[in-house]
Amino acid sequence: MSVTDPTRRDVLLGLAAAPLLIRTLMSQTSSSSLCFTGAVEMARLIRTKKLSAREALTAHLEQIARVNPKVNAIVTLVPELAAAAAARADEMQARGETLGALHGLPVAHKDLLETRGILTTFGSPLYKDYIPTEDDILVDRMRRAGAIIIGKTNTPEFGSGSQTFNTVFGATRNPYDLTKTCGGSSGGAAVALACGLVPVASGSDTGGSLRNPAAFCNVVGFRPSVGRVPNPKAAFAWLTLSTSGVLARSVEDLAFSLSTVAGPDPRSPLSINEPGAVFARPLGRSFKGVRVAWFKDLGGAPFDPRVRTVIDAHRKTFESLGCSVEQAEPDFAPAEIAFRILRAWNTANAYGARLREHPDAFKDVLKGEIEEGLRLTGSDVARGETAHALLWRRFQAFLEKYEYFVLPTTQVPPFDINMPYPMEIAGVKFDSYIDWMKSCWYISATGNPAASVPAGFTPEGLPVGIQIVGRNKEDFSVLQMAHAFEEATGFGKRRPSIA
Repeated sequence: MSVTDPTRRDVLLGLAAAPLLIRTLMSQTSSSSLCFTGAVEMARLIRTKKLSAREALTAHLEQIARVNPKVNAIVTLVPELAAAAAARADEMQARGETLGALHGLPVAHKDLLETRGILTTFGSPLYKDYIPTEDDILVDRMRRAGAIIIGKTNTPEFGSGSQTFNTVFGATRNPYDLTKTCGGSSGGAAVALACGLVPVASGSDTGGSLRNPAAFCNVVGFRPSVGRVPNPKAAFAWLTLSTSGVLARSVEDLAFSLSTVAGPDPRSPLSINEPGAVFARPLGRSFKGVRVAWFKDLGGAPFDPRVRTVIDAHRKTFESLGCSVEQAEPDFAPAEIAFRILRAWNTANAYGARLREHPDAFKDVLKGEIEEGLRLTGSDVARGETAHALLWRRFQAFLEKYEYFVLPTTQVPPFDINMPYPMEIAGVKFDSYIDWMKSCWYISATGNPAASVPAGFTPEGLPVGIQIVGRNKEDFSVLQMAHAFEEATGFGKRRPSIA
Protein backbone atom coordinates (compact mmCIF):
# COMPACT_ATOMS: atom_id res chain seq x y z
CA MET A 1 0.00 0.00 0.00
CA SER A 2 1.28 3.45 -0.86
CA VAL A 3 0.85 5.83 2.07
CA THR A 4 0.97 8.79 -0.29
CA ASP A 5 -2.17 7.66 -2.12
CA PRO A 6 -4.98 10.09 -1.09
CA THR A 7 -7.52 7.30 -1.56
CA ARG A 8 -5.92 5.55 1.41
CA ARG A 9 -6.84 8.24 3.93
CA ASP A 10 -8.92 5.58 5.69
CA VAL A 11 -5.61 4.12 6.84
CA LEU A 12 -4.07 7.44 7.77
CA LEU A 13 -6.90 9.06 9.66
CA GLY A 14 -7.00 7.38 13.00
CA LEU A 15 -7.96 4.36 14.99
CA ALA A 16 -11.20 3.58 13.23
CA ALA A 17 -9.20 3.00 10.05
CA ALA A 18 -7.16 0.01 11.23
CA PRO A 19 -8.91 -1.81 14.10
CA LEU A 20 -7.69 -5.26 13.01
CA LEU A 21 -4.04 -4.26 13.11
CA ILE A 22 -4.44 -2.58 16.48
CA ARG A 23 -6.26 -5.58 17.97
CA THR A 24 -3.46 -7.80 16.69
CA LEU A 25 -0.87 -5.62 18.37
CA MET A 26 -2.71 -5.40 21.67
CA SER A 27 -1.65 -7.63 24.55
CA GLN A 28 -4.01 -9.10 27.12
CA THR A 29 -2.25 -7.33 29.99
CA SER A 30 -2.97 -3.68 30.78
CA SER A 31 -0.21 -1.47 29.42
CA SER A 32 -1.07 1.77 31.22
CA SER A 33 1.83 1.47 33.65
CA LEU A 34 4.32 1.05 30.81
CA CYS A 35 2.78 4.01 28.96
CA PHE A 36 3.53 6.27 31.92
CA THR A 37 7.14 5.16 32.12
CA GLY A 38 9.36 8.16 31.46
CA ALA A 39 11.05 8.60 28.10
CA VAL A 40 14.53 8.34 29.63
CA GLU A 41 13.68 5.11 31.44
CA MET A 42 11.84 3.63 28.45
CA ALA A 43 14.83 4.33 26.22
CA ARG A 44 17.06 2.61 28.78
CA LEU A 45 14.78 -0.45 28.89
CA ILE A 46 14.89 -0.74 25.11
CA ARG A 47 18.65 -0.21 24.95
CA THR A 48 19.25 -2.96 27.56
CA LYS A 49 16.83 -5.31 25.74
CA LYS A 50 14.37 -5.45 28.62
CA LEU A 51 11.75 -3.97 26.29
CA SER A 52 11.52 -4.16 22.53
CA ALA A 53 10.40 -1.40 20.18
CA ARG A 54 7.52 -3.68 19.14
CA GLU A 55 6.40 -4.09 22.73
CA ALA A 56 6.57 -0.34 23.39
CA LEU A 57 4.50 0.32 20.29
CA THR A 58 1.95 -2.35 21.20
CA ALA A 59 1.42 -0.86 24.65
CA HIS A 60 0.92 2.66 23.30
CA LEU A 61 -1.46 1.55 20.55
CA GLU A 62 -3.54 -0.18 23.22
CA GLN A 63 -3.58 2.98 25.33
CA ILE A 64 -4.52 5.06 22.28
CA ALA A 65 -7.38 2.72 21.43
CA ARG A 66 -8.71 2.97 24.97
CA VAL A 67 -8.27 6.68 25.72
CA ASN A 68 -7.91 8.68 22.52
CA PRO A 69 -11.59 8.47 21.48
CA LYS A 70 -12.43 10.38 24.68
CA VAL A 71 -9.98 13.23 24.12
CA ASN A 72 -9.22 13.41 20.37
CA ALA A 73 -5.52 14.12 20.87
CA ILE A 74 -4.02 12.00 18.08
CA VAL A 75 -5.94 12.81 14.91
CA THR A 76 -3.87 10.89 12.36
CA LEU A 77 -2.63 7.45 13.37
CA VAL A 78 -0.22 5.40 11.25
CA PRO A 79 -0.05 1.97 12.94
CA GLU A 80 1.21 0.13 9.86
CA LEU A 81 4.08 2.55 9.31
CA ALA A 82 4.88 2.49 13.02
CA ALA A 83 4.84 -1.31 13.15
CA ALA A 84 7.25 -1.54 10.23
CA ALA A 85 9.55 1.03 11.82
CA ALA A 86 9.46 -0.77 15.18
CA ALA A 87 10.35 -4.04 13.48
CA ARG A 88 13.32 -2.38 11.76
CA ALA A 89 14.40 -0.88 15.08
CA ASP A 90 14.45 -4.29 16.76
CA GLU A 91 16.30 -5.81 13.82
CA MET A 92 18.92 -3.02 13.99
CA GLN A 93 19.48 -3.74 17.65
CA ALA A 94 19.74 -7.48 17.02
CA ARG A 95 22.47 -6.80 14.45
CA GLY A 96 24.38 -4.71 16.98
CA GLU A 97 24.05 -1.44 15.06
CA THR A 98 24.59 1.94 16.71
CA LEU A 99 21.36 3.19 18.27
CA GLY A 100 20.07 6.74 18.52
CA ALA A 101 19.01 8.26 21.83
CA LEU A 102 15.29 7.85 21.05
CA HIS A 103 15.67 4.36 19.60
CA GLY A 104 12.32 2.56 19.61
CA LEU A 105 10.34 5.29 21.37
CA PRO A 106 6.88 6.05 19.91
CA VAL A 107 6.46 9.77 19.19
CA ALA A 108 3.68 11.97 17.86
CA HIS A 109 4.22 15.19 15.95
CA LYS A 110 2.11 18.32 15.98
CA ASP A 111 0.00 18.60 12.84
CA LEU A 112 1.81 21.83 11.92
CA LEU A 113 5.08 19.94 11.36
CA GLU A 114 5.48 18.29 7.98
CA THR A 115 5.97 14.53 8.11
CA ARG A 116 7.17 12.63 5.06
CA GLY A 117 4.51 10.19 3.85
CA ILE A 118 2.07 11.09 6.63
CA LEU A 119 -0.96 13.35 6.36
CA THR A 120 -0.27 16.92 7.53
CA THR A 121 -3.35 19.18 7.57
CA PHE A 122 -2.25 22.23 9.61
CA GLY A 123 -5.80 22.00 11.00
CA SER A 124 -7.08 23.54 7.76
CA PRO A 125 -9.58 22.16 5.22
CA LEU A 126 -7.24 23.51 2.53
CA TYR A 127 -4.76 20.76 3.49
CA LYS A 128 -7.09 17.92 4.47
CA ASP A 129 -5.43 15.63 1.90
CA TYR A 130 -1.87 16.95 1.99
CA ILE A 131 0.91 14.38 2.41
CA PRO A 132 4.40 15.95 2.43
CA THR A 133 7.39 14.43 0.69
CA GLU A 134 9.89 15.85 3.19
CA ASP A 135 10.18 16.05 6.98
CA ASP A 136 10.38 19.20 9.04
CA ILE A 137 13.87 19.46 10.53
CA LEU A 138 12.61 18.54 14.01
CA VAL A 139 10.85 15.45 12.63
CA ASP A 140 13.94 14.46 10.66
CA ARG A 141 16.18 14.80 13.71
CA MET A 142 13.86 12.66 15.82
CA ARG A 143 13.72 10.01 13.10
CA ARG A 144 17.50 9.97 12.94
CA ALA A 145 17.57 9.57 16.73
CA GLY A 146 15.54 6.38 16.33
CA ALA A 147 12.03 7.58 17.24
CA ILE A 148 9.03 5.70 15.83
CA ILE A 149 6.37 8.07 14.44
CA ILE A 150 3.00 6.87 15.65
CA GLY A 151 0.86 9.75 14.37
CA LYS A 152 -0.02 13.45 14.40
CA THR A 153 -1.55 15.52 17.19
CA ASN A 154 -4.35 18.04 16.89
CA THR A 155 -3.82 21.78 16.57
CA PRO A 156 -6.02 24.80 15.84
CA GLU A 157 -6.17 26.06 12.27
CA PHE A 158 -2.61 26.97 11.25
CA GLY A 159 -1.77 26.95 14.97
CA SER A 160 -3.75 30.13 15.49
CA GLY A 161 -5.04 30.51 19.04
CA SER A 162 -4.60 28.77 22.37
CA GLN A 163 -7.68 26.58 22.05
CA THR A 164 -7.30 23.37 20.05
CA PHE A 165 -10.16 22.92 17.60
CA ASN A 166 -10.56 22.98 13.82
CA THR A 167 -13.06 22.02 11.14
CA VAL A 168 -10.99 19.04 9.99
CA PHE A 169 -10.82 17.04 13.22
CA GLY A 170 -12.89 18.93 15.78
CA ALA A 171 -11.81 19.82 19.32
CA THR A 172 -9.33 18.16 21.67
CA ARG A 173 -10.57 17.78 25.25
CA ASN A 174 -8.80 18.32 28.52
CA PRO A 175 -8.18 14.92 30.17
CA TYR A 176 -8.70 16.37 33.67
CA ASP A 177 -12.16 17.63 32.72
CA LEU A 178 -13.59 16.64 29.35
CA THR A 179 -15.83 19.71 29.31
CA LYS A 180 -12.76 21.99 29.26
CA THR A 181 -10.19 22.96 26.65
CA CYS A 182 -6.66 21.59 26.63
CA GLY A 183 -5.28 24.93 25.47
CA GLY A 184 -3.13 25.25 22.36
CA SER A 185 -1.81 25.34 19.89
CA SER A 186 0.17 22.20 20.83
CA GLY A 187 -2.97 20.97 22.58
CA GLY A 188 -3.10 17.50 21.08
CA ALA A 189 0.54 16.96 22.04
CA ALA A 190 -0.03 17.93 25.68
CA VAL A 191 -3.10 15.70 25.97
CA ALA A 192 -1.31 12.76 24.33
CA LEU A 193 1.42 13.02 26.95
CA ALA A 194 -0.96 13.49 29.87
CA CYS A 195 -2.89 10.37 28.81
CA GLY A 196 0.14 8.15 28.22
CA LEU A 197 -0.46 7.93 24.47
CA VAL A 198 3.21 8.72 23.74
CA PRO A 199 6.31 9.33 25.88
CA VAL A 200 7.59 12.11 23.57
CA ALA A 201 5.71 14.78 21.60
CA SER A 202 6.75 17.73 19.47
CA GLY A 203 5.23 21.19 19.32
CA SER A 204 5.83 24.80 18.41
CA ASP A 205 5.37 28.16 20.08
CA THR A 206 4.66 31.70 18.92
CA GLY A 207 2.39 33.16 21.58
CA GLY A 208 2.59 30.35 24.13
CA SER A 209 1.81 27.16 22.24
CA LEU A 210 4.39 24.99 24.01
CA ARG A 211 3.60 26.43 27.44
CA ASN A 212 -0.15 27.10 27.55
CA PRO A 213 -1.29 23.50 26.81
CA ALA A 214 1.39 22.15 29.14
CA ALA A 215 -0.08 24.25 31.95
CA PHE A 216 -3.65 23.21 31.10
CA CYS A 217 -2.76 19.49 30.95
CA ASN A 218 -0.29 19.15 33.85
CA VAL A 219 2.76 18.36 31.74
CA VAL A 220 6.02 20.21 31.04
CA GLY A 221 6.42 22.59 28.12
CA PHE A 222 9.52 24.49 27.15
CA ARG A 223 9.91 27.35 24.69
CA PRO A 224 13.61 27.23 23.77
CA SER A 225 15.59 30.21 22.63
CA VAL A 226 14.98 31.03 18.98
CA GLY A 227 17.57 29.16 16.94
CA ARG A 228 17.96 26.37 19.49
CA VAL A 229 15.80 24.22 17.21
CA PRO A 230 16.50 26.00 13.92
CA ASN A 231 14.00 26.52 11.13
CA PRO A 232 15.88 26.55 7.82
CA LYS A 233 12.65 27.10 5.86
CA ALA A 234 11.34 30.15 7.72
CA ALA A 235 10.13 32.84 5.30
CA PHE A 236 11.19 35.53 7.79
CA ALA A 237 14.53 34.00 8.71
CA TRP A 238 15.38 36.70 11.28
CA LEU A 239 11.97 36.79 13.01
CA THR A 240 12.24 35.71 16.66
CA LEU A 241 8.59 35.15 17.63
CA SER A 242 8.25 31.49 16.62
CA THR A 243 10.18 28.37 17.52
CA SER A 244 9.71 24.61 17.61
CA GLY A 245 10.36 22.37 20.57
CA VAL A 246 9.10 19.45 22.63
CA LEU A 247 6.79 18.68 25.55
CA ALA A 248 7.13 15.88 28.10
CA ARG A 249 5.76 14.56 31.38
CA SER A 250 8.92 15.52 33.25
CA VAL A 251 11.74 18.02 32.87
CA GLU A 252 14.26 15.19 32.60
CA ASP A 253 12.34 13.67 29.69
CA LEU A 254 12.01 17.05 28.03
CA ALA A 255 15.74 17.79 28.25
CA PHE A 256 16.49 14.29 26.94
CA SER A 257 14.20 14.81 23.95
CA LEU A 258 15.49 18.33 23.33
CA SER A 259 19.05 16.98 23.15
CA THR A 260 18.09 15.12 19.97
CA VAL A 261 16.46 18.04 18.12
CA ALA A 262 18.56 21.01 19.23
CA GLY A 263 21.72 22.01 17.42
CA PRO A 264 22.97 24.33 14.70
CA ASP A 265 21.99 24.38 11.03
CA PRO A 266 23.93 26.50 8.52
CA ARG A 267 20.73 27.34 6.62
CA SER A 268 19.27 29.23 9.58
CA PRO A 269 20.83 32.65 10.36
CA LEU A 270 19.60 32.59 13.98
CA SER A 271 20.84 29.06 14.60
CA ILE A 272 22.61 28.70 17.95
CA ASN A 273 26.07 27.20 17.51
CA GLU A 274 25.86 24.73 20.37
CA PRO A 275 25.24 20.97 20.11
CA GLY A 276 22.06 19.43 21.44
CA ALA A 277 24.14 17.13 23.61
CA VAL A 278 24.42 19.89 26.22
CA PHE A 279 20.87 19.01 27.29
CA ALA A 280 21.79 15.42 28.07
CA ARG A 281 23.80 16.52 31.13
CA PRO A 282 22.50 15.99 34.70
CA LEU A 283 20.04 18.71 35.70
CA GLY A 284 20.94 19.03 39.35
CA ARG A 285 22.56 22.20 40.76
CA SER A 286 22.51 24.41 43.84
CA PHE A 287 20.28 27.48 43.87
CA LYS A 288 21.57 28.92 47.12
CA GLY A 289 21.60 32.70 46.86
CA VAL A 290 20.14 32.77 43.34
CA ARG A 291 18.01 35.89 42.80
CA VAL A 292 14.50 35.31 41.47
CA ALA A 293 12.15 38.07 40.33
CA TRP A 294 8.51 37.40 41.20
CA PHE A 295 5.91 38.94 38.89
CA LYS A 296 3.59 41.77 39.97
CA ASP A 297 0.74 42.20 37.50
CA LEU A 298 2.46 42.52 34.11
CA GLY A 299 1.41 46.14 33.86
CA GLY A 300 -2.21 45.53 34.72
CA ALA A 301 -2.93 42.20 32.98
CA PRO A 302 -5.85 40.50 34.77
CA PHE A 303 -5.45 37.09 36.43
CA ASP A 304 -8.09 34.67 37.59
CA PRO A 305 -7.85 34.54 41.43
CA ARG A 306 -7.61 30.75 41.33
CA VAL A 307 -4.42 30.98 39.28
CA ARG A 308 -2.88 33.66 41.51
CA THR A 309 -3.63 31.64 44.62
CA VAL A 310 -1.79 28.59 43.31
CA ILE A 311 1.18 30.52 41.96
CA ASP A 312 1.63 32.92 44.88
CA ALA A 313 1.86 29.96 47.25
CA HIS A 314 5.07 28.92 45.51
CA ARG A 315 7.22 31.83 46.59
CA LYS A 316 8.08 29.68 49.57
CA THR A 317 8.99 26.79 47.22
CA PHE A 318 11.69 28.88 45.55
CA GLU A 319 12.85 30.13 48.94
CA SER A 320 13.10 26.52 50.14
CA LEU A 321 15.47 25.89 47.23
CA GLY A 322 17.73 28.61 48.59
CA CYS A 323 16.63 31.40 46.26
CA SER A 324 16.28 35.05 47.19
CA VAL A 325 12.85 36.03 45.89
CA GLU A 326 11.85 39.65 45.25
CA GLN A 327 8.72 41.03 43.64
CA ALA A 328 9.90 42.84 40.53
CA GLU A 329 9.17 42.99 36.83
CA PRO A 330 10.25 45.06 33.83
CA ASP A 331 7.96 47.31 31.83
CA PHE A 332 6.28 45.12 29.21
CA ALA A 333 4.56 47.99 27.39
CA PRO A 334 6.77 47.57 24.27
CA ALA A 335 5.54 43.97 23.97
CA GLU A 336 2.01 45.27 23.35
CA ILE A 337 3.28 47.06 20.25
CA ALA A 338 5.91 44.61 19.03
CA PHE A 339 4.06 41.31 19.34
CA ARG A 340 0.78 42.50 17.84
CA ILE A 341 2.41 44.14 14.83
CA LEU A 342 5.01 41.48 14.08
CA ARG A 343 2.57 38.61 14.58
CA ALA A 344 0.06 40.17 12.17
CA TRP A 345 2.84 40.95 9.69
CA ASN A 346 4.10 37.35 9.78
CA THR A 347 0.57 35.91 9.55
CA ALA A 348 -0.27 38.06 6.53
CA ASN A 349 2.93 37.01 4.80
CA ALA A 350 2.24 33.34 5.45
CA TYR A 351 -1.46 33.19 4.56
CA GLY A 352 -2.40 36.38 2.71
CA ALA A 353 -2.28 34.84 -0.77
CA ARG A 354 -4.33 31.82 0.33
CA LEU A 355 -6.92 34.07 1.94
CA ARG A 356 -7.39 35.89 -1.36
CA GLU A 357 -7.83 32.54 -3.15
CA HIS A 358 -10.04 30.94 -0.48
CA PRO A 359 -11.74 33.72 1.51
CA ASP A 360 -14.21 31.33 3.15
CA ALA A 361 -11.66 28.74 4.25
CA PHE A 362 -10.31 30.63 7.27
CA LYS A 363 -11.84 31.05 10.72
CA ASP A 364 -12.88 34.61 11.51
CA VAL A 365 -10.16 35.50 14.01
CA LEU A 366 -7.40 34.25 11.75
CA LYS A 367 -8.92 36.01 8.76
CA GLY A 368 -9.06 39.22 10.77
CA GLU A 369 -5.41 38.90 11.78
CA ILE A 370 -4.33 38.31 8.18
CA GLU A 371 -6.28 41.35 7.03
CA GLU A 372 -4.74 43.40 9.84
CA GLY A 373 -1.30 42.36 8.68
CA LEU A 374 -2.08 43.23 5.07
CA ARG A 375 -3.00 46.77 6.13
CA LEU A 376 0.34 47.38 7.86
CA THR A 377 2.63 49.99 6.36
CA GLY A 378 6.40 50.09 6.39
CA SER A 379 6.20 52.65 9.17
CA ASP A 380 4.02 50.28 11.20
CA VAL A 381 6.51 47.44 10.88
CA ALA A 382 9.36 49.79 11.77
CA ARG A 383 7.44 50.81 14.91
CA GLY A 384 7.01 47.15 15.80
CA GLU A 385 10.68 46.37 15.28
CA THR A 386 11.74 49.40 17.30
CA ALA A 387 9.51 48.36 20.20
CA HIS A 388 10.83 44.82 19.91
CA ALA A 389 14.41 46.01 20.25
CA LEU A 390 13.51 48.19 23.23
CA LEU A 391 11.78 45.30 24.98
CA TRP A 392 14.69 42.95 24.37
CA ARG A 393 17.28 45.34 25.77
CA ARG A 394 15.08 46.20 28.74
CA PHE A 395 14.43 42.55 29.62
CA GLN A 396 18.08 41.51 29.30
CA ALA A 397 19.10 44.39 31.56
CA PHE A 398 16.45 43.31 34.08
CA LEU A 399 17.89 39.78 34.12
CA GLU A 400 21.38 41.04 34.84
CA LYS A 401 20.12 41.52 38.40
CA TYR A 402 17.94 38.41 38.54
CA GLU A 403 18.74 34.99 37.14
CA TYR A 404 15.08 34.04 36.72
CA PHE A 405 11.71 35.69 36.26
CA VAL A 406 8.73 33.70 37.57
CA LEU A 407 5.06 34.22 36.68
CA PRO A 408 1.93 32.20 35.91
CA THR A 409 1.95 30.40 32.59
CA THR A 410 -1.67 31.34 31.93
CA GLN A 411 -4.02 33.98 33.27
CA VAL A 412 -6.96 31.58 33.62
CA PRO A 413 -7.49 27.87 34.28
CA PRO A 414 -8.83 25.66 31.47
CA PHE A 415 -12.16 27.04 30.21
CA ASP A 416 -15.24 25.61 28.49
CA ILE A 417 -14.51 23.50 25.40
CA ASN A 418 -17.20 25.35 23.45
CA MET A 419 -15.69 28.79 24.13
CA PRO A 420 -13.25 29.84 21.36
CA TYR A 421 -11.38 32.06 23.81
CA PRO A 422 -12.09 33.93 27.08
CA MET A 423 -13.87 37.22 26.49
CA GLU A 424 -12.86 38.59 29.89
CA ILE A 425 -10.87 37.83 33.03
CA ALA A 426 -11.68 39.24 36.47
CA GLY A 427 -14.10 41.71 34.90
CA VAL A 428 -11.63 42.97 32.27
CA LYS A 429 -13.09 42.56 28.77
CA PHE A 430 -10.98 41.77 25.72
CA ASP A 431 -11.01 42.98 22.13
CA SER A 432 -8.75 40.30 20.63
CA TYR A 433 -8.52 36.52 20.77
CA ILE A 434 -4.94 36.77 22.06
CA ASP A 435 -5.58 39.23 24.90
CA TRP A 436 -6.10 36.51 27.50
CA MET A 437 -2.63 35.06 26.90
CA LYS A 438 -0.36 38.03 27.64
CA SER A 439 1.45 36.08 30.35
CA CYS A 440 2.81 33.89 27.56
CA TRP A 441 3.26 36.19 24.59
CA TYR A 442 4.91 38.95 26.59
CA ILE A 443 7.65 36.37 27.19
CA SER A 444 7.63 35.26 23.55
CA ALA A 445 8.34 38.84 22.56
CA THR A 446 11.50 38.88 24.72
CA GLY A 447 12.91 35.82 22.95
CA ASN A 448 14.13 34.36 26.24
CA PRO A 449 13.83 30.65 27.10
CA ALA A 450 10.82 29.75 29.28
CA ALA A 451 9.44 26.59 30.84
CA SER A 452 5.96 25.77 32.10
CA VAL A 453 5.94 23.28 34.97
CA PRO A 454 2.95 21.75 36.82
CA ALA A 455 2.29 23.88 39.91
CA GLY A 456 -0.94 22.56 41.36
CA PHE A 457 -4.69 22.53 40.86
CA THR A 458 -7.69 24.79 41.33
CA PRO A 459 -10.39 23.75 43.81
CA GLU A 460 -12.21 22.20 40.83
CA GLY A 461 -9.21 20.02 40.03
CA LEU A 462 -7.99 21.96 36.98
CA PRO A 463 -4.22 22.11 36.39
CA VAL A 464 -2.22 25.31 36.84
CA GLY A 465 1.29 25.86 35.47
CA ILE A 466 4.11 28.09 36.68
CA GLN A 467 6.39 29.78 34.14
CA ILE A 468 10.13 30.05 34.70
CA VAL A 469 11.99 32.44 32.39
CA GLY A 470 15.77 32.57 32.15
CA ARG A 471 18.53 34.69 30.72
CA ASN A 472 19.21 35.04 27.01
CA LYS A 473 20.14 31.67 25.48
CA GLU A 474 20.60 30.05 28.91
CA ASP A 475 18.12 27.29 28.14
CA PHE A 476 19.80 24.63 30.23
CA SER A 477 19.71 26.90 33.27
CA VAL A 478 15.93 27.24 32.89
CA LEU A 479 15.56 23.46 32.72
CA GLN A 480 17.69 23.10 35.84
CA MET A 481 15.40 25.41 37.81
CA ALA A 482 12.32 23.74 36.35
CA HIS A 483 13.70 20.37 37.41
CA ALA A 484 14.39 21.61 40.94
CA PHE A 485 10.86 23.01 41.23
CA GLU A 486 9.40 19.77 39.89
CA GLU A 487 11.38 17.70 42.37
CA ALA A 488 10.29 19.95 45.25
CA THR A 489 6.58 19.83 44.42
CA GLY A 490 5.70 16.68 42.46
CA PHE A 491 2.44 17.92 40.98
CA GLY A 492 3.30 16.46 37.57
CA LYS A 493 2.87 12.96 38.97
CA ARG A 494 -0.90 13.37 39.26
CA ARG A 495 -2.51 11.69 36.25
CA PRO A 496 -5.98 12.21 34.79
CA SER A 497 -8.40 9.51 35.91
CA ILE A 498 -9.43 8.60 32.35
CA ALA A 499 -5.86 7.50 31.60
